[in-house]
Amino acid sequence: MGTNKRYPHVYDKLMDQRILERIAREDGPLQSLTREELELDTEPVTRDPKPRAVKAWVRFGTTPVRVDAVVLEWTSQAVKIRFEVGGKTLETALWASAVRETRPRTQS
Repeated sequence: MGTNKRYPHVYDKLMDQRILERIAREDGPLQSLTREELELDTEPVTRDPKPRAVKAWVRFGTTPVRVDAVVLEWTSQAVKIRFEVGGKTLETALWASAVRETRPRTQS
């Protein structure tokens, strides 16, 4: 069986989504930083009215996977993101170093 030479990126993305759905279903719960790790009692939280697109490393159980997400809020050390898996919207808090912007912000 061959591959689609005209639209390979479409099928690559579809396969990535199926793999992510399997990992989310079978490998354990989505991990998130604890309130103590976030230091919410001492760290100021910034919220963005226009969430920006990012790539982020998340863990389901002990399995790491990179997802497309948006940043909802952040502190100096952590970031809260939102992403979708199999039609479900998930949110988690991660260390800031696990997140990379997918496009640079433009100056207004």
